Amino acid sequence: MWNEPSAGIALADLGDHQRLPQPALVELVEPGSIAEELGFQPGDRLLSVNGVRPRDLIDFQFLVGAEDLTLEVQDPDGTVHVVELEKDADEGLGLGFSEALFDGLKQCNNACAFCFIDQQPPGHRRSLYLKDDDYRLSFLYGSYLTLTNLTAADWRRIEEQRLSPLFVSVHATDPELRSRLLVNPRAALLMEQLAWFAERQLQIHAQVVVCPGLNDGPALERTLLDLAGFAAGDWPAVLSAAVVPVGLTRFRPEGDGLEPVDWACARRVIAQVEPLQQHFRDRFGSRFAWLSDEWYLMAGLPLPPRDAYEDLPQEGNGVGSIRAFLEAMEEATAELPASLPAPRRVSWVVGKLVAEALQPAVDRLNAVAGLEVLLYGLPSPYWGQDQVVTGLLTGADLLEGLAGRDLGEELLLPAVTLRQGEPVFLDDQTLEAVAAQLPVPIRLVHGADDVVAGCLADWGSTH
Repeated sequence: MWNEPSAGIALADLGDHQRLPQPALVELVEPGSIAEELGFQPGDRLLSVNGVRPRDLIDFQFLVGAEDLTLEVQDPDGTVHVVELEKDADEGLGLGFSEALFDGLKQCNNACAFCFIDQQPPGHRRSLYLKDDDYRLSFLYGSYLTLTNLTAADWRRIEEQRLSPLFVSVHATDPELRSRLLVNPRAALLMEQLAWFAERQLQIHAQVVVCPGLNDGPALERTLLDLAGFAAGDWPAVLSAAVVPVGLTRFRPEGDGLEPVDWACARRVIAQVEPLQQHFRDRFGSRFAWLSDEWYLMAGLPLPPRDAYEDLPQEGNGVGSIRAFLEAMEEATAELPASLPAPRRVSWVVGKLVAEALQPAVDRLNAVAGLEVLLYGLPSPYWGQDQVVTGLLTGADLLEGLAGRDLGEELLLPAVTLRQGEPVFLDDQTLEAVAAQLPVPIRLVHGADDVVAGCLADWGSTH
């Protein structure tokens, strides 16, 4: 039932769009929120705010920042309501939507040989093959874009709505090399685009995916030095740069000219970037460019100490994420019970690349009398990778790698193996289907505290 306020607020027509986006489908109504008080329910569709159809969640957040709102909403049965209300400035409505984008995803117009999306087998759901290159998702969630598909209207909107920072896949700053890597002549405009951000006091975080023999060595040094040219001053245009290794799967096309990163390459890149970090630290007071944790694990070298990552500006890109998790595990295992009231045996599955780094934490847990934690670091036959991070393990990898193994009473499965917001692995297998083929129940774990709680619990939980 809709509770429509009687207070009348004049409609403010802020503009029209030639091609209207789809209405925003309400998926969540926060308890105690303005939306709940108004009578919003999941399944309702938001048509407009103050006469404007929002294109995405960013538009919605800007529009509902006003004190006076006129909402046009459609019930699941098609009935349209006009709701007028007053609220405090910047007070949210408490609505969650099924999608962040109401006018469709901006897809990638590049043809990078190292694109992970293109290195998947055919035959899965269409959503697995969508190549996101959308500046709005970059602003909202930190996904990386290349800037090659932006229209003049997109650039204007970035400036007008101050959509900053964005996360940009650079790969190389040399115009010819970047065009060749992305197979797109527009990729050559990067340095001009960085200058555009600098002139408007807008900012980015950058990443470089290193492909041995293509953009490593002198090309990598030039890229990091060029990016650092935008990192000085009170309002740097480039806030940080992440250097990550290319990930190659067995499904990639033959003759793509790509070589996998090996032990020797990892050591070369570390030896190249670490002196640059010191140079940048002397120049800016920050290391500025960071190596993802994978480099050190592949090189067989210890991870840098936690303070070497400063405020973890690229943690979502695998830079310091393992170090941060190890630190969290140290805190979570700092005060363990001497013993459990009843014996408990659990298994914990991770990617093979990170298993050795996690072993000390497992040893601390196994010092608890009555507790046995079995750590399994698995390769990924599905992707054709032996040394793999946990987030790339698929359902097929779990079933093959855990077959015949002692899993104890329960399997602790990191939630990072599942697609965001969905109980589905990267190979399109569902969590339910994989769980049905395992001899013990699965417990999803989201972080260090979850892992420790799962180990110490004296009861099982099936997810």
